[in-house]
Amino acid sequence: MINDIQSVLISEERIKEINAELGARITADYEGKNLLLVSILKGAVVFMTDIMREIKIPCVIDFMAVSSYGDQAKSTGVVKIIKDLDIDIKGYDVLIIEDILDSGRTLNYIIELLKSRNPASIKICTLLDKPAARVTPVKPDYVGTEIVNEFVVGYGLDYAEKYRNLPYIGILKREVYEK
Repeated sequence: MINDIQSVLISEERIKEINAELGARITADYEGKNLLLVSILKGAVVFMTDIMREIKIPCVIDFMAVSSYGDQAKSTGVVKIIKDLDIDIKGYDVLIIEDILDSGRTLNYIIELLKSRNPASIKICTLLDKPAARVTPVKPDYVGTEIVNEFVVGYGLDYAEKYRNLPYIGILKREVYEK
């Protein structure tokens, strides 16, 4: 698995620093609000688990599972809801927790869907922002870090369901996903 990584882009230590910084900002911004963290499965679950421990105010969590990649390295553009929320989000301040924002297609779809459910607000927190890959006008409210337009894995991010368990974020060798 490690041999498939071209280079480490973001170390485990830097990820911890990012999570602490984002958690402090979210805590300050949502003080006194009805915060609902929505993790987009499967990739964001690792980030969500770590960042919610950095948030020092009460919050509720829920999960959505969507797919737009399958076993591909690029989004197909077709978003499929695999698991919807269990909570009625009406009146909640929804913070979508995402591992990576690249094309924006999936998040654009999710935001439009959730708006119809009358939350008090909807914002986006992404660990990684890849603006060079954006094809929709989705803009995150909280960004861990911007990254180059490379295919990355680790810390929840996968290729064909593999590499999620790496403790860092690495650039996947091109020959792995261009077979």
